[in-house]
Parts: sequence; structure tokens; C-alpha cells
Amino acid sequence: MNIYDKYEAVIGLEIHTQLSTKSKAYSSDSTEYGVLPNTNISAISLGHPGTLPKSNKKVIEYAVRLGLACKSDIREVNEYARKNYFYADLPKGYQITQDKTPICTGGFLMIKLNDGSEKKINITRIHMEEDAGKSIHDIDPFDTLIDLNRAGVALLEIVSEPDIRSGEEAYQYVTEARKLVRYLEICDGNMEEGSMRCDANVSVRLKGAKEFGKRTETKNMNSIRNVQRAIEYEIKRQIDIIENGGEISQDTMGFDAVAGTTYLMRSKEMANDYRYFPEPDLQPVIVTKEYIEKVKQSLPPLPNELFKKYTSLGLSEYDAGVLTDSKEIALYFEKIIAKTKNAKSASNWLTVQIKSFLNDSALHISDFKISPERIADLVNFIDSGKVSHTIATQKIFPMMLEDLSKSPAEIAAENNWIQESDSGALTEFVKEAIAKYPEKVIEYKNGKTNLLGLFMGEVMKLSKGKADPKVATELVKEMLEK
Repeated sequence: MNIYDKYEAVIGLEIHTQLSTKSKAYSSDSTEYGVLPNTNISAISLGHPGTLPKSNKKVIEYAVRLGLACKSDIREVNEYARKNYFYADLPKGYQITQDKTPICTGGFLMIKLNDGSEKKINITRIHMEEDAGKSIHDIDPFDTLIDLNRAGVALLEIVSEPDIRSGEEAYQYVTEARKLVRYLEICDGNMEEGSMRCDANVSVRLKGAKEFGKRTETKNMNSIRNVQRAIEYEIKRQIDIIENGGEISQDTMGFDAVAGTTYLMRSKEMANDYRYFPEPDLQPVIVTKEYIEKVKQSLPPLPNELFKKYTSLGLSEYDAGVLTDSKEIALYFEKIIAKTKNAKSASNWLTVQIKSFLNDSALHISDFKISPERIADLVNFIDSGKVSHTIATQKIFPMMLEDLSKSPAEIAAENNWIQESDSGALTEFVKEAIAKYPEKVIEYKNGKTNLLGLFMGEVMKLSKGKADPKVATELVKEMLEK
């Protein structure tokens, strides 16, 4: 038996989502990304004596949005706390956060695993806090540079229960969390820019054991893939130590993405090292039931709800996953299916033709000029039997991109592309096609039914692509079997 199969991992994740507010959590400083270092700062965010913070209303709203989406309980009386520690890029020497009164408690995220199964990952808490600045180590060979633009930017920290058991589950959980905050439009989810960061608490224990092992916390993972890689390495590292008679130390680890290994950063602080106490400069924030209801009414459709809706319409789980991966794509699709009953065809148009055009043109769906209602018209036009799918994709769709004023029916009529479905008119084409290949007719009658495609190809050629395939196929079969 493989030694690693004797153990199971116990993993909890802490996801820090940087909120897309225009100003910081407790000051009016701008949060614009990419400006010159140390320009989005003021006496308040630098923690100068005599300055007072003020709560940002948008942060409260975003926290409630996330709590509602995660089915969490939302606290009425929210108090702030000071978490005291010293970093060079934490100018006040403390962080304003929430300790004993997180705005959201409980709740969950559902994740989909590679084998198609679903798993519920419970959430412990979601609380409001502020970010630290940024230490830059790779520009100056001798000194660390400090950029305080990020100091004071609003964060929501999502703390999961230790329900995750593998790197794959962690990958799916962070993916779902990122998708959710993007749908809610509270965070752009760009891990590479640091607007979403993840810390992983990892321990291992023998399968069947009830007690948790000692855990480490791994930081510095700048992509969802690296979260998975770091966890998988850390699980193996801990099992190796235990199997060799060693003990796990409760340390804070970093992740080296190039080497694919974790490394010791520092011994892990305990909660009492932070000397939490109530923030004296901020009054508690009261979140009323009326306010929660108002925020609830403004929520967009959420990815899991849309996924279930699309599969109930007969779409595959794969198609539903592709459509709900991006909020903008999902909302575009919602507008198409509001005007057509053929969800499968609508899905194919969006995920194949439209996405190919967007990729080839390096465009986002928001830049796509054809309205979803006109795509629905095209789907309905094909379903009416007036044009073939081939004519629609190869000729009508490109012309719709060029002329936004004309309907698919107008374009088809002007170019003489309306499909011929009158059996009387098609009979002549079918007779001509069959007469062209007398020896193939004999072969067909002797059992080579795959020759049907040859006759159909000839009918389409003679009709210049205008023959209705369904009607023509029936006519060809009928004549061949006489």
C-alpha cells in the first residue's frame, strides 16, 4: 500500500477578496490600480495621530451581497476590532478588522468535482477588514521598497470550514468563489494583480482518525492552479515528515511557484499574539432586515441557479458550465432564450460561432455588436425551415455582423437564400441527381445505404444549397426505394 494512501488531508481556505469600491475601507483615498507608488494615500490611511477612520457604506453592501449569495446569516450589530501586528507595509501598526462579530456567519459554496459529483463546502465566517500595503523585493538588489497605495483598501475575508480534502477540491472551491464575486460585481477576482488572494491551512491525519493534525498556513499563491500545487506539495511534505518520525510545526509557509515547493516563512502567530481589542474610533454598524431585503432585491442571477436552469432546459452539464463561467455570457444567453424556445441551438450559436468570432477578433462579449434578440431571430429562422444551418453560419451570420439593421429573413430574401421546401420543385432536382449515378442506384438498392449522402450532395449542388435537407432526404429515399 502506498504510504500516502494511509492519510487524508484536512484543508481550510481563507480567501481575501479586494473589493471594487472607488475609495478605501475607512478613508476617501482612491483605490485605482496601477498608479504611481504612494500616491493613493492620505494622513488617514497612513495612520497619522489625530486622524479618524469612517466606514465605507459600499463595503457593508458588498458584504451583505456576498452573505446572501452564500446563504449566510447576516449580523445586525457589527463591531470593528484592531488586530495589532507590525509589518513594514502596515503603516498604522494595526489592521481594522472584525474579531468576534463577523458580518456573515455560516453559509456554503457548492463545488463540482472532475468526476461530476457535487460537494458542499461550509463557510465559517465572512468579515470586513482592510488590506496592508505592498513590499517589493525584486526591483532594488539591496533594499525592500514599500508601496502604500493598497494600504486601507477594503477586503472581505471568506473563511471556510476544514471541509476540503484535496488540492482538486481546493481548486474548484476557489474557482467557484471567484466566479461568485465576479457575478456579484464586488471583486474582479484577478489573483495575478493581488485583488484576490488565498491562504491554505493544511494538516494530515490517518484515515478514520477524528482528531485534526497540526496545521501549517501557506501564503503567496498568485493563481488558482498554484493553490492546488502548493496544497498537494504540502500534503506530501507533511506525510513524509510524519512517516520519518518527525512532528509538524505550526508554521507559516510560502510557495515557490517555479520550484513547486513550500518553504518556511515564520513560526505561526497565535490569535492572542494579535492583541485584538474593540476599535475605539468606529461606531458599530447596524444592518437592518429592511436593508438586507433591499440588497437582496438587487442581486443578479447567480451561477449555480443558472446552471440548474440550463440543465433543466435540456443542455448538457458541459454546456451549462461554459455558459455560466462568465456572467456577461450568461446574461447574453438569458436574453436569447427569452426570445426562442430552442435553448440547445441558442447555446451552440453562443459557444461556437459567437465565441469563435470574439476570439478571432480579440473582443469581449460586451463589444459584440449583434443583439441577443437578433441571434434569437436567426435561431427561429433556421427552425422555421426557411434556411439551412450551413447557409446561416457561412453566409447570413457574417452579413449580420456587417449590417446591423437587417433581420436574418431580410438578408436571406435579398440574396435568394430562402430554402426550397416545396416537394414539387425539389422533385426535378432529385430525379436529375439519381439519373446521374445509375450504377450507384443499384448499389444503394443492394444495401449500400451510405450512398444516400452522394445523392443528397448532388441535390444540394443542383439547388445551389437552397434545398430543404429534411424534405430532400425524404424525396431521395422515396425515389431510390421505388
